[in-house]
Amino acid sequence: MSSAPPLHDWLDTRRPLVLGLFRIVLGLLFASEGAATVFGVLDRKASPVGDWPFWYAGVIELTCGVLVLLGVATRGAAFLSSGIMAFAYFTEHQKDGLFPLQNGGLAPVLFCWGFLLLVFAGPGALSLAGLTRRETGSRTGSDRVTEPSR
Repeated sequence: MSSAPPLHDWLDTRRPLVLGLFRIVLGLLFASEGAATVFGVLDRKASPVGDWPFWYAGVIELTCGVLVLLGVATRGAAFLSSGIMAFAYFTEHQKDGLFPLQNGGLAPVLFCWGFLLLVFAGPGALSLAGLTRRETGSRTGSDRVTEPSR
């Protein structure tokens, strides 16, 4: 008589797929923020070209958001994105209050921590980099999920 695997095992087998979906949604949302800033779409006025720091942040958001969305250079793009969101929070929001709900900085905080997660977790499934790796048959250590030794 066989029993169904425990919930923990079932969830672990789906971790790469859910991580990939998280990466796609996070990248899409971030790219849309950048597109709104650079091009003035989605009911937002475009920032003037060269306007520091907003226009430059918009270009980084758009570029890194697309890279994260596609799963190309994910860790580097996520690292840069996490950093600019921390910069945005501490320079633009924290002066208006200690907590994100007080100072309007909830989005930068969530983006910052979401991207930091991707720096350490990698792109997950459904990434262009993963497709290229599978086609060439090479595998890296980041493809395996390992538990820390106790």
